[in-house]
Amino acid sequence: MTKLIQVTVKLFAAYQEAYGTSELILAFPQGTSVVEVRDRLIQEHPELSQWANVTRFGINLQFVEPETPLNDGDEVVLIPPVSGG
Repeated sequence: MTKLIQVTVKLFAAYQEAYGTSELILAFPQGTSVVEVRDRLIQEHPELSQWANVTRFGINLQFVEPETPLNDGDEVVLIPPVSGG
């Protein structure tokens, strides 16, 4: 049986608009990478696919590479390009 971890996902810009909230708490199998969080959100909201290749990733206030593995209790941030001023 695969152990599940729980992460808090902070949503910004298009991700926040798609979900109508600024934060999600999600469970993933142990060993899941941060890019798999993005992929799950895109699967649930296909309109987010336009941001797939330009989203940056953060774990616990540090920018990370897409393949960085998650740990139980991590705070994940998905940052699409934003505009405004």
